[in-house]
Order: sequence, then structure tokens, then C-alpha cells
Amino acid sequence: MYSLAHPATSTLEIRKSRFIACVEPITDRASAQARVNELRMQHPGCAHVCWALLAGGHSAAVDDGEPSGTAGRPILEVLRHQELDGVLATVVRYFGGIKLGAGGLVRAYTDAVAQALLQAEKIEHIPSQTLYCELAYAHEGIARNLISDLGGELLAVSHGQAVRLQLRLPVTAADTLQEQLLSATRGELRWETDTPPTD
Repeated sequence: MYSLAHPATSTLEIRKSRFIACVEPITDRASAQARVNELRMQHPGCAHVCWALLAGGHSAAVDDGEPSGTAGRPILEVLRHQELDGVLATVVRYFGGIKLGAGGLVRAYTDAVAQALLQAEKIEHIPSQTLYCELAYAHEGIARNLISDLGGELLAVSHGQAVRLQLRLPVTAADTLQEQLLSATRGELRWETDTPPTD
């Protein structure tokens, strides 16, 4: 499986319609939806923002008003065919006044995304997981630095009796982080994977 190092775009013009494709690394549906909303704001005059997401077994394919099955699904198939994961593909369409028909639309959306992927740098996809840990206030700074150094992302922090961190981390780095935190906190650490700790 592969992901992308950074976003890539391409623009295709077919019978006066403009298709602006973007492929980018995105790991979950909420982030994908936020990105699509951003594109709608950037392109207020466009006719459609069609998209597909392939991320950790979660997939989505959205036609956004195009005839059913002519946009989202073909975009998703391109991602599957390229063995990608953690990738969002979007296509902004400006309608040029000439209808392309179902076959023409499928080809246009497929080609737009395929061209964007030609510009993209593929990297090996390392799945990530969500972890929870609880530690003393004195160790919060160390924990934040370690998470950052290991390529993790802090999702939420809550301060109660102790500091509770929710983070996303590459699966390959989870053991290292746990060992380093156990050492830094001298064993005063609560650690859970994928389920929040309960009091």
C-alpha cells in the first residue's frame, strides 16, 4: 500500500468544461469533508466538487449532483487501482455548457485524477493508530516532544487529576513511544490503544 508525500493537482479541459483534480494525503472522513468544504469556498462558481476517499478501510465516493456512478465511484477506482490508502481525490468541475454523457463523465473524472497522480510522489503507507495515555503534569512537555519527534499528532488534551492525551501515531512508532514515556515518567503512565481510558 502507498500514500502520497504531498498534494498534487492537474487541470483537464474537455469540451469547454474544466476539471481541476487534486490528490492529497488525508487519513479520515472528517478531514476529507473539511477539505471538500474548503474547495467549495475556493471555487464558488463551480458546478460540482466530486470526491473519493480511501483511508484505513473507510472509503467514500461522492458524485455531488453528477449522474449517479459517473464521478465518485470512478475516482475511487483510480485510487484502488493505484493501491493507495490515506488519500483523498477531489475534482472541481466548471461546466462549459456541453453535456458529456455518462461515459464522457466517467472518462473525464478518471483521467483528471490519473493525471494528478502522475505528478504525485508515492510513499510507503504506514498505518496509524489512535492511542491514549495519562501522565503527571510534570511530564506533559516531554510527552509532547516525543510524540512530535516520532511523527505523531496530538488529537486532544484534557487536564484533570492528571494530563490525558489522545494521539495518532504511526503503528511502527507506538512501542518506542510507550517505552520512552515509561522511562521518562518512571513507570507512572496509563496507556491504552483505540479506547479512551475510563475512570
